Formats: sequence, C-alpha cells, structure tokens
Amino acid sequence: MEALYLLIPLSVVVVFIALWVYFTASDSGQFDDLVGPGLRVLQDDDTPAKPAPDEPHP
Repeated sequence: MEALYLLIPLSVVVVFIALWVYFTASDSGQFDDLVGPGLRVLQDDDTPAKPAPDEPHP
C-alpha cells in the first residue's frame, strides 16, 4: 500500500512528460508530412552514377 503513494504521483508525472514531448514535437512540425518520406523511398533513382572523366572505363 505504501508503494502506491510513490507510484501514482510518479506515473502522473510520466504522463505529463509524455504529453509535453508529444505536443512539443507536434508544434515543431514533426508530424506535418507523414506520406512524403514513404513515397520518396519508392521514387528513388537507382541508376548508376556516371564515372568521372579522368576515371578509366572498365
């Protein structure tokens, strides 16, 4: 029973910290574009780079 006197306020503090972190990330624009990075992976250009002019061709 004595552990509840410590655990309940500690859990309330942890919840408020988690909410603060979430709203700080939301305000800074962390969650603005959720689709773009996923589409950018699919549109990646996989063509090999052209060799530099001073490099010999294999």
